[in-house]
Amino acid sequence: MHLSLNSQILITFARLFYQTTSKDRMHYCFIINNEPSKAGNADKIQAQIDKIDTPLDYQIYKTTAQKTATEFVKEYCAENPDKETCFVACGGDGTINEVASGMVGAQNKHLAVLAYGSGNDFIKYYEGKDFLSVENLVNGTAHKIDILKVNNDYSINVCNFGFDSVVASTANKLSRKGNKNPYRWGIVKAIFCGRFNRIQVKADGEDLNPGKRMLLCTLGNNNHVGGEFFCSPRAKNDDGLIEVCYCKTTTLMGFLGMLKVYTLGNHLDDPKVSKHFIYRQSKTVDVHSDKQIELCLDGEMLAGNDFHIEIIPNAISFIIPN
Repeated sequence: MHLSLNSQILITFARLFYQTTSKDRMHYCFIINNEPSKAGNADKIQAQIDKIDTPLDYQIYKTTAQKTATEFVKEYCAENPDKETCFVACGGDGTINEVASGMVGAQNKHLAVLAYGSGNDFIKYYEGKDFLSVENLVNGTAHKIDILKVNNDYSINVCNFGFDSVVASTANKLSRKGNKNPYRWGIVKAIFCGRFNRIQVKADGEDLNPGKRMLLCTLGNNNHVGGEFFCSPRAKNDDGLIEVCYCKTTTLMGFLGMLKVYTLGNHLDDPKVSKHFIYRQSKTVDVHSDKQIELCLDGEMLAGNDFHIEIIPNAISFIIPN
């Protein structure tokens, strides 16, 4: 069958149109934290989706309990290995962690964020970017980033322990009770019972402070914890390295004196404060405590005595909003 010139032109145009819009047909899966306090977020997101000129291929999944987002993403990736999909974590650091944990090792999958959570430390790494716009997300750029593996769990932002984990554990409990300043009250408790920790920390096999007590240690893939603390100021989430900031135990006055410097992220550069820190960049960290402790993984607690932490380079394709 011979086609007319006009028919051939139309077919060619149709093929080109399909090719240029194929990326717009990426499947978007909006994963929403379904806590009662966040019930209105689904409507806000749906309203934004409806305003986009090009119709999205999308679905909305609402979590029913902790870790259900991880299981959902794992099952989806196993059932749709070749389908290009963007999982949009609609919540805070806990939701981002759950979604990212389910994606590790999957192909043709991307992570994006709509920051509808109460704790949004992860996105502070991308200063000036708008993480509340669906349209900016759809027009964003994919970039490979690292993730920390902690035993059989993951941390995409920061893993911290010692003083920090006492703060986080207390803050989590107070937050569930509706306390408006849970992290600050967590600090108050940790001042009295979280400053003298017998925890062994090895970075790439090097024992950082053998036989001595420590105040805290942060293992950074990103920079911030607790909403305001610039804990890992030199961390880069795409360099294949763990940013290790180990702080030795100090007096109460010494701790209070360094708190503002630590909050602003100047603790590695201020001579009066940096003398209390041991700084390393490593690929692995091993943590041991005779007494059971908790590690804080992106705000969630993991209990145990022994932990092996390693960096997995280029583990997640992250969409940076336009």
